[in-house]
Amino acid sequence: MAKEYLSDLVAEVQRRPSDPQVMEESKPSTEECLFPVETTHRGLKSRHAQMIALGGMMGTGFFVGSGAVLALGGPLFLLLGYTVMSIVVFGMVTAVVEIATFLPIPGSTMAYFGNRFVSSSFGFAVGWLYWYSMGMFVPYEITAAGLVIDYWGSPVNIVVWVTLFLVVIVAMNLMPVEVYGEAEFWFALSKVLLVLGLLVLSAVLFFGGGQEGLLAFKFWRNPGPIRASIQRGSPGYAIAFFRVLVQAAFPFVFAPELLVTTGGEMKNPVVQLPRAARRYIWRLVIFYLLGALAIGVICPSDNPDLSNGGAGAKSSPFVLGIQRAGIDSLGSLINAVVIISAASSGNSFLYLSSRCLYSMAIAGNAPTMFRRCNKRGVPYVAVLASSVLGVLAYLNCAKSGSVVFSWLVNITNEGGFIGWVCCSIIFFRFRKACQKQGVTNLDFKHWVQPYGAWIGGGISFVLIFINAFHVFLPGQFSVSSFLTAYIGLPAFLLTFFAHKALHWDEPWIRPAESIDMTTGRDIVEATIETDFEEGDSWYVKLRKYVIG
Repeated sequence: MAKEYLSDLVAEVQRRPSDPQVMEESKPSTEECLFPVETTHRGLKSRHAQMIALGGMMGTGFFVGSGAVLALGGPLFLLLGYTVMSIVVFGMVTAVVEIATFLPIPGSTMAYFGNRFVSSSFGFAVGWLYWYSMGMFVPYEITAAGLVIDYWGSPVNIVVWVTLFLVVIVAMNLMPVEVYGEAEFWFALSKVLLVLGLLVLSAVLFFGGGQEGLLAFKFWRNPGPIRASIQRGSPGYAIAFFRVLVQAAFPFVFAPELLVTTGGEMKNPVVQLPRAARRYIWRLVIFYLLGALAIGVICPSDNPDLSNGGAGAKSSPFVLGIQRAGIDSLGSLINAVVIISAASSGNSFLYLSSRCLYSMAIAGNAPTMFRRCNKRGVPYVAVLASSVLGVLAYLNCAKSGSVVFSWLVNITNEGGFIGWVCCSIIFFRFRKACQKQGVTNLDFKHWVQPYGAWIGGGISFVLIFINAFHVFLPGQFSVSSFLTAYIGLPAFLLTFFAHKALHWDEPWIRPAESIDMTTGRDIVEATIETDFEEGDSWYVKLRKYVIG
């Protein structure tokens, strides 16, 4: 079905009038020339797509959740955990962008590529895994936003805040992608500016700008660089490290997939996707590695408020460290940006979840009704269906918010790890097909591949099984923790084999020689535009290079 759908797009291009006079009179837009009405439009500019990719990662997991990671393992394990996950993410980004740059077509998600390059059953299982896992981020972020508001002691019932955030997020996703992209650009920019400001302030405190004088690595000496978990001694340190590694993955989950999904609605994706992938390493280093280092410098890991400080900025390691230095005025500002972060992240993940459902409908792995788009290119049926998962945020109104918070973290983490393993498999099948069919005209290849995919996929495979390994330790078992941490893998396998049982005549893995490497390439080549216009000033060229 996917091939027929793309063939229709190509046929639509070919049916356009070839007479120059007719073309001049009609003057259709690029999107109108390329795609029928009922498909997504290329409305995302480079700066939109790149900020969405960066801003979607930078949510409450970084601003608030990093404090719990610091308390769990200490500053050294926090830094090591973020370093390992940065390596994994960069390996995944450069792998999936290689595929997405080759085919940045409408509905291009890893679920679609799984269907095209591996098998229909694999694409089916990957698609529903992604739809559920990405969709679960929506109630998670809505729950987080409602809890964060409690920083100011709001008397308003959390039901009101959950409803407000849910309505706003759904409404944003029902708008044209241009409006969505512009809003996300400014939301993400506010987060980036806050992080840069916090890094500068942390550097000032490091060199003695606070009331405690020179900090340097004071908190690395006392209470120490690492902390034990559950048990004392070396076993406790090992347990702490692996728990930190799992928790540190949370701000990074589904970050590579953000770029892939936006490629289908991005202007000039063949140029902009590789640019975003090459710059990704600097974003990881500046915002996450330096951020983790700054947290360990300004905040001691034994601060009880890291785990018990309450909602929002009350447990943020940045706020606690700054307050310790005698600066009490930034808490509300940081809390406000954390709320923006939660809403922005929820917005991005509803976008991802809906596009995944739309992609599955194109591939024939979901009902065709989810392919429907309005005249503005919004897959509104998929958006409304995906937003149903957001209702789970109301669970917080009946049970402890922290319990729901923990459940959602475990479920989404497991789905993210499985997804990265699947991304590696898809990448290797794509490379194999290129090799067998003599495809050499790849628009993007990074030198870290295929090693990055092996490393990222291998670490992700291990993380699947250690996601909540501590529940197997004496006195630590919890049925709810066990199920939410490990239910993703059997659900994925059950989905795969159920689909395979109904399509037994199809191959388990598509032979590399028969993988379709041509359908849709005509559309891709027609979207290529000049990167820098002749006559652009140095300032315009610099702006395009930095933010697109």
